[in-house]
Amino acid sequence: MYLEIFAILLTTVFVWDYLRNRRHNKMYAAAGIRGPRRYPLIGNALMMIKESPKTVFDLQFRLIAEFGKNIQIQILGERGFMTADPKMIEAIMSNQQTIQKNNLYGLLHSWLGEGLLVSKGKKWFRRRKIITPTFHFKILEDFVEVFDQQSATMVQQLYDRADGKTVINMFPVACLCALDIIAETAMGVKINAQLQPDFPYVQSVKTASAMLAERFMNPLQRTDPSMKLFYPKLFTKLNDAVKNMHDFTSKVITERRDLLQKSIAEGGGANGNVNAAPLNDVGQKRRLALLDVLLQSSIDGAPLSNDDIREEVDTFMFEGHDTTTSSIAYTCYLLARYPEVQARVFQEIRDVIGDDKSAPVSMQLLGELKYLECVIKESLRLFPAVPLIGRHITEDTVLDGKLIPANSDVIILIYHAQRDPDYFPEPEKFQPERFSMERKGEVNPFAYTPFSAGPRNCIGQKFAMLEMKSSISKMVRHFELLPLGKDVQPVLNLILRSSTGINCGIKPRVY
Repeated sequence: MYLEIFAILLTTVFVWDYLRNRRHNKMYAAAGIRGPRRYPLIGNALMMIKESPKTVFDLQFRLIAEFGKNIQIQILGERGFMTADPKMIEAIMSNQQTIQKNNLYGLLHSWLGEGLLVSKGKKWFRRRKIITPTFHFKILEDFVEVFDQQSATMVQQLYDRADGKTVINMFPVACLCALDIIAETAMGVKINAQLQPDFPYVQSVKTASAMLAERFMNPLQRTDPSMKLFYPKLFTKLNDAVKNMHDFTSKVITERRDLLQKSIAEGGGANGNVNAAPLNDVGQKRRLALLDVLLQSSIDGAPLSNDDIREEVDTFMFEGHDTTTSSIAYTCYLLARYPEVQARVFQEIRDVIGDDKSAPVSMQLLGELKYLECVIKESLRLFPAVPLIGRHITEDTVLDGKLIPANSDVIILIYHAQRDPDYFPEPEKFQPERFSMERKGEVNPFAYTPFSAGPRNCIGQKFAMLEMKSSISKMVRHFELLPLGKDVQPVLNLILRSSTGINCGIKPRVY
């Protein structure tokens, strides 16, 4: 009796699963998109049992070799495909109908709310329009001073380990510097993360970033109910960290709004002009923070409450520290292992900035470091800070001549597309010359998308490039980078990390 009931239930579930996926499967077959064998209910989940964040890149390369650059995939209830095909990537990134992020980004909701990274539809469009002026070149010009000062703090903190023998993991070093930079530029406050790494806000950011990265990879942490059930202490720890960050950000916003209102009342003026900064206590113009522009937009009639602004400031903090941390660390790693490239970077820095290690840099000088820019771009090709992007297709859509069914989740494999030998000869080699002016136009803009592309590209990419140039040039001015420590083992995560650290050694330059 019980066996018969179980058999009926099981058959019913299998039939429901077949009918649910039948249209999807037919449309993918018609589009010529194939994938590994799928099983009822679980899809391709069995394929992932033996995989880890360290091995999944190799798995994806194997799937590409077997099924092509577009691969149908189903993990439990998530159905769709992965792509490393620049033609398909162009179709997705250029289409206004495919700009919605997929469900995995919901893991960030507790921290970021519906900020620019995860918002969708009209809300995303309105926020993007409001936030774009925060990256006006005049504001970025002021930020270069912050980049330079915080990079100087970073190198000073490293001198006690600059013996040419000590292995230094550059990820945590760059992380504290990036936190100091983004806090000062986004919120207008100094948190002194490099000098006070135990500061509560700094610890909360590091805790939340690490735990959200773990949630991304661990299915039992994907939803709040399952995390509460299986990891109750971790769930409480994450919520405490998020609350601490929200309390800190809210306090800064309130204080900054009061300051701006006072400045307006006293004639310091803010009429939507991106150059209109509040005055300090002695009547001098303060450096404008990204937060100030958001506050001015709110005062000038844009529908931004304190909570709205906090979402965007928290998004700046999240996106603006981990991504540049990864990029700076990996670039230092590569420079250490390619001394001839490092020597050329060093010579360019001397030619442009001079031999005074303490001389400040300007936006103009950073712009003249053309070869360093090629080095950073090639580093981002090999080790993109964001190794994949998720999108959700809400309605039947033709992409690259293929009809893709509604309710499809798409994973754009940036890491793999940027190592495609069809677009990058000898893809595993570190060759900054790929991005030289002489070869401009040779790189397919959708084979190389470390900052994404299309309407949902990274709004802060100019900010990031200036920060990376400033920090890396400061390192090379002060130190010779040496190939010490284990080689990197890239780990698939929200942000590209390495299970072995991103290591090098340093010794002071004498010149």
